[in-house]
Amino acid sequence: MRTRRLPGRHRRAGDHHATYGEVIAISEFRALWYGQGLSLLGDQLAQVALAVLVYDRTGSPLATAAVYALTYLPSIVGGPVLAGLADRFARRGVMLACDLARAALVSVMALPGMPFWLLCGLVFLVVLLSAPFSAARAALLPEVLEGDRYVVGSALQNMTNQAVQMLGFAAGGAVIAGMGPYRALALDAATFLGSALILVTGVRRRPAASSDGPKASMWTTTRAGARLVFGDRRLRTLVLFAWLCGFYILPEGLAAPYAARLYTGTLPVPVITGLLMAAMPLGTVVGAFVFSRFVAPSRRLRMMGWLATLSCLPLVVTALRPPLAVVLAAWVLSGIGGAYQLAANAAFVQRVPAERRGQAFGLVQSGLMAVQGAGILLGGLAAERLGPEPVIALAGVVGVVCAVALALVWAESRRDKDARAGAPATT
Repeated sequence: MRTRRLPGRHRRAGDHHATYGEVIAISEFRALWYGQGLSLLGDQLAQVALAVLVYDRTGSPLATAAVYALTYLPSIVGGPVLAGLADRFARRGVMLACDLARAALVSVMALPGMPFWLLCGLVFLVVLLSAPFSAARAALLPEVLEGDRYVVGSALQNMTNQAVQMLGFAAGGAVIAGMGPYRALALDAATFLGSALILVTGVRRRPAASSDGPKASMWTTTRAGARLVFGDRRLRTLVLFAWLCGFYILPEGLAAPYAARLYTGTLPVPVITGLLMAAMPLGTVVGAFVFSRFVAPSRRLRMMGWLATLSCLPLVVTALRPPLAVVLAAWVLSGIGGAYQLAANAAFVQRVPAERRGQAFGLVQSGLMAVQGAGILLGGLAAERLGPEPVIALAGVVGVVCAVALALVWAESRRDKDARAGAPATT
């Protein structure tokens, strides 16, 4: 029989607020964190190096854009299938194999005189291997960090990702100017080897999560993962919350033409472009820190709908053609709203069985890449006719409508859950 003390004790345990120091003290998390940061920094340098290399080789903006588009295509096409490897085999082993294979492929890319068609093929394979690696790392993290530690660790990794991206893109041009694109690619290969070494020494061995082993076909595993993710109402809602980023990421794809509209003669257009592209990552870092550090775990899910709306609402201000300072403030605020992704991610992890997390994360990640790529492409096509300001504002309006609808669905599902549990509903 229930007593009044048990719910109170459960509520206090659920409200335990992990700290960054507590999470960083876990050696396996540090290994995953360091390896991810090192590899990501190398990837940012490689992206700049590839753009420079392809443009120097072909002189074609279209060819340069096509190679950049290859960084989206493999994750969309092959990600859902290959992500299942993270459940069928030991996750640390999957990560090591992917790191070593990518180091070998990028080393070949770093050889001078590489034919253009072969360079494109190698880029495709390198990005394709990131799908099982990312799925394995995402599925392994909840095993290393439990409870609120997972949310804080995810926030720390998210902030690191944004900071490394800003640093990599900002410093990439200067580094490549000094060492050349081929040496930059060689450095990227070295970062994969460094990541593998960190994983070997810092992450302990674990058996494969799935007891079925590699018997079922990859296609069967993929279909089962899709049924799990999209057949469950709460999981489906959480996935749609994650994919909402397609609306508030779109402005970054229009930063360059929007910067030309904002030019007043004070700052050069490239500087304005850089400020615009850095605004949302800055807001994401601030939002992730505040949300994970100062918001109680029990309140995060209740705030998810409001923050999702905030991630899109500030974009509407662009319809008024405000000055640069207002635009930057609005985009930073949008990035802060994106902190809701931490709550959605944590709820998703708790609801997916441990032996299916790799496949589930892979499906969600592939969808993320698809909505971001499609959003930026459609936004660019619309901006050709309408200009960037109305397109960004329209993305904000549609995003707000979708966020409100998802918030209502999520509140209803939480009320249903509370009703089944015999507890008072909270929204």
